[in-house]
Amino acid sequence: MKVYSNDEKINELITKTLSKLSEEKIVEKIWNKDYTVWDDNPAEISNRLGWLDSVEATSKAISEIKEFVRSVIKDGFTHALLMGMGGSSLAPEVFRLIFGVKDDHIDLAVIDSTHPDAVKDFSDRLEFDKTLFIVSTKSGGTVETISFMKFFYNKTREVLGKEKVGKHFTAITDPGSGLEKMAKELNFRKIFLNDPNIGGRYSALSLFGIVPAALVGIDLNQFLKRTQMMVEECKINESNSAAELGVILGVLANEGIDKMTFICSPQLKYFGAWVEQLVAESTGKNGKGILPVDLEDVLAPDFYSKDRLFIYIKMKNDSTYKMQINDLKDAGFPIIEIEFNDIYDLGKEYFRWEIATVIAGWVLGIQPFDQPNVESAKIVARKMMSEYKDKGELPTLKPNFREEGISVSGNIKSDNLKSSINEFLQNVTGGKSYVAIHAFLKPEKETTNQLQSIRTVIQKKFKVATTLGYGPRFLHSTGQLHKGDAGNGLFIQIIGDPKENLLIPDNPNTDESSISFGVLIKAQAMGDREALLNNNRNVLTLDLETDLQQNLRYIEDVLL
Repeated sequence: MKVYSNDEKINELITKTLSKLSEEKIVEKIWNKDYTVWDDNPAEISNRLGWLDSVEATSKAISEIKEFVRSVIKDGFTHALLMGMGGSSLAPEVFRLIFGVKDDHIDLAVIDSTHPDAVKDFSDRLEFDKTLFIVSTKSGGTVETISFMKFFYNKTREVLGKEKVGKHFTAITDPGSGLEKMAKELNFRKIFLNDPNIGGRYSALSLFGIVPAALVGIDLNQFLKRTQMMVEECKINESNSAAELGVILGVLANEGIDKMTFICSPQLKYFGAWVEQLVAESTGKNGKGILPVDLEDVLAPDFYSKDRLFIYIKMKNDSTYKMQINDLKDAGFPIIEIEFNDIYDLGKEYFRWEIATVIAGWVLGIQPFDQPNVESAKIVARKMMSEYKDKGELPTLKPNFREEGISVSGNIKSDNLKSSINEFLQNVTGGKSYVAIHAFLKPEKETTNQLQSIRTVIQKKFKVATTLGYGPRFLHSTGQLHKGDAGNGLFIQIIGDPKENLLIPDNPNTDESSISFGVLIKAQAMGDREALLNNNRNVLTLDLETDLQQNLRYIEDVLL
């Protein structure tokens, strides 16, 4: 890891904080699982430090995992669909996207969108007789995951018959969870029980990450052996790159340089999505936060404000962004460079960033294992779904106006789209604000490209950090930071009516349904909007009532 900074004041602060880290034996205390590093109260800390032992614990399960993979391949499975949210889905997705699929192994896909068009897409294209369904949730009660499970369990039963359906399902969960009980009742093929003392966002190197990694053909022995090298480095006070990284993140954030912007080699570009959840959910609380900026277009230095720290993660000998990084160095931006020798260094980075994040929490004076604001949006969404069951309809927004098939709702005075967006974005404060686009739409390439174009226009026009997240996925990632940080975010929520609607079974093996995926995602969007407003955040909602792509292009046009 290389660090580039020419700010003498900040470099002095970093040096002093590293000395304090050593004097107070913070690294030693972390490995002794001493909760007082972060708080005098052990609640949600003492039972969240099992990830420190993940590599050792998972190594002991290699034989069991390999036998499971062999049995799945032997029985003719070629594909797997992992149903999870946040920590349960992000690491497996990164494994699949970075490593690909080894010959004669299982092609893994992840579903973490409740948009009915996305669910139907998977349902239509799956070969059910060759697909393994992995239900992955720590708590065993995550509403999205269990909804996916009930839908695909019943669909598989319908296609293959009740005698075969159980052999197509596997659970990864905590002991004693509701999912464990359900999986036993439904005769799942396999139930993996993870260490309950590991929080979801710190679970990449536990069974939640490693079982899916084995399915796509990653060599677990090589992977975990390489990762152990970083574990050993992280136990020492001197030459501990993870501790140094955490101190830098915390010190810079305290100085207002809190937009941690990833620039990654093409082969590694998906890694940022995992770090995004880890850092945002761990640090975004008590009026503080480090905002991870992932997959933003790499622009010239003039388009960035001085609140940026750049994280340059590259493959050895890759020079894709060398010129841009040199320009940013010359412009005086702080840069941290991390180099992979090959993709098997991924495990080292998982662990480095876990340690760095909890040390950043120590620097910031926050507890990095809880998520006090995550529940707020869930509470509102649950209330709306309960009302739907009673009344048969969800609450509706009364828009300020409609234009070209787009309904606009927000605390604005303008009566046309161009003026409304510009009025909303006039709240941007250079070097302080960020703009987050929340898309409760079907995740697909054309939509993502169009949203990225909108994002880049905003970035260039206002020189502001921008993020893009699909709902409800981001609710389990950056949602905590959006409501718990210093309140500098401006949120553009984009929603639209699905082409399809699919019922969510009330229970597996029954056809009764009291709610649909369309109702669920709308309640989640409205719940998040209300939770943001309740936390005094600025929200502009754009409801695309007609042609999605046409409306997105229209939004970009009025921004230009």
